[in-house]
Amino acid sequence: MTFYAVLTGQLEHASDLTPDGLSDVMTDLHLASEMMAGWTPGHITSFARRGGGGWQIVLNRPRLALRATLYCCAVVQRRGHAAATRIAVADGDGTLPPERDPNAGHGPVFMASIRALETMAPKTRLCHAAGGPDAAIYRLAGAICARWTAAQARAVAEMLPLPRATQAAAASRLGITRAAVQQALAGADYRALIAAIGHMEAWA
Repeated sequence: MTFYAVLTGQLEHASDLTPDGLSDVMTDLHLASEMMAGWTPGHITSFARRGGGGWQIVLNRPRLALRATLYCCAVVQRRGHAAATRIAVADGDGTLPPERDPNAGHGPVFMASIRALETMAPKTRLCHAAGGPDAAIYRLAGAICARWTAAQARAVAEMLPLPRATQAAAASRLGITRAAVQQALAGADYRALIAAIGHMEAWA
């Protein structure tokens, strides 16, 4: 077995999306997973849909799980129209087949992540199966990202990937001013979130 982080997500109000709309969001998450693979050397990610509005991403760098979780939230919410996803995270031992399909994965980490999503309290956006401090950080981060506007989510989505972009580069890609990026990040509580991410990645 290998030590993984598993993100199990469920789109909110997925039944309200058109088939094309649902497919587009899932494509965004799949592309996000592929981008994460380039964050650090040797980082491997895998994505799979789980029926309806469900999805799962597996990371072989569990210390990056909070960054990855918030990035997934931002990728979905930048679409606007109240698009959002709930995510339950677990880290631990698991096994993936050679093709790395999460739907064929097994082991304690997969079971813990799925069970955590199934038992999440109503209106909770993020949770961590480990409980304790990890669960507290994810719960607070989820409360913050639940308030993001689409513009704030777009700015956060530009800043979370590694290596970290400058605000000037983010502004150029978004076609807005640097001041607008700064305003969006301030409204998204990005500084607090990136500090929490830094602590999580340093401890892991």
